[in-house]
Amino acid sequence: MNAKVNISNRAGASFPVRRMNFDFDQVPEYWAKDSAGITHFMTALSALFPDGEKLFIDSVRAVRYHPVIKDNEALQKEISAFIGQEAMHTHEHAGFNASAQKYGHDVAKYERETGKVIQGARKWFARVVRPFGMTQEMVDLTATTALEHFTATLASQLLLNKHIQELMTDPTMSYMWYWHAVEENEHKAVAYDVYEEIFGRGVKSYALRNTALVLAMALIFVTQSSFVIRLLKEDGKLNLKELGMIYKYAYSPSKGVITGMTREMLAYFKPGFHPNDLDTVALLEKWKAKLGI
Repeated sequence: MNAKVNISNRAGASFPVRRMNFDFDQVPEYWAKDSAGITHFMTALSALFPDGEKLFIDSVRAVRYHPVIKDNEALQKEISAFIGQEAMHTHEHAGFNASAQKYGHDVAKYERETGKVIQGARKWFARVVRPFGMTQEMVDLTATTALEHFTATLASQLLLNKHIQELMTDPTMSYMWYWHAVEENEHKAVAYDVYEEIFGRGVKSYALRNTALVLAMALIFVTQSSFVIRLLKEDGKLNLKELGMIYKYAYSPSKGVITGMTREMLAYFKPGFHPNDLDTVALLEKWKAKLGI
C-alpha cells in the first residue's frame, strides 16, 4: 500500500486519528485501470479536498467553545478527533495532487480555484441570509454539515460499489481512497451534532441546512465537472470513449457511484434526520479489517 499507519487516540474519542504517510512516487499517470476519464474524475474530486476540508476544520474550530458545547466533554473529544482526521485527509490529498503535477496535470490550479469558489460562496450566502439573523459562523457550520453528508455518502458508495472498486487498480491510490472513505463515515455525525447543539432543531435551522445542501451539491457538480472536462482537454483525452467511461461508472443507473448516492442524499431532507440513521457500522468493520486499520 506504500503507507505507514500510526494510530493515535489520545483524545479519547469514539474513533482514532490515523497518521498516514503515503508514498505517491510510484503511482502511474492513469492509476484507475489505465483510464484517463476515471483517473481525472477522481483527481478532480481530490482537488476539492484540501480547501474543502480546511473549511470543515475552521468552521468547527470557530464554534467549539460556544457556551452550549464548551463543557460537553464527550463532544469536545469527538471534535478533536474530527479535526485530526480531516487534517490528515488534507495532507494526503495534497500529496497526491502534487504528485499528479509530474505528469503535467496542473492540479494546484484547480485547488486554488476551489478555494476561491468556497470563499466566494460562503460570503455570498452569508449576505443573503443575514436579514434572517444568521451569522457567518452559522453559515460555515451549516455548509460543513451539508458537505459532510455528501462526503460520507460518497465514501459509503466507494466502499459498496464493486464496479468502481474494480477500476481502482493501483494499490496506493485504492488504499488512500478506502482509508479516507472509512474515516469520513467514522466522523460523519460530528459536525451535525455540533450544529444541532448550537442552533437547535427548529424550522430555521432545518430550512438552512437543507438549502445549504442543495446549493452545495449544485456548486460541487459544476466545479468538479468543469475540472474533469478541463483536465481531459489539457491531456488531449477529451473524447467519447473517456466521457463514456465517466458516465458508466459515475452516473449510469446500474453502476454509477454518484447515482448510487441518491437515496442516502435525500434522507438528509427528512425532519429529525441524523447521520447515524444511515447505519454503516458493519460496513466499516469489514473495511477496517480488510485495510488493517
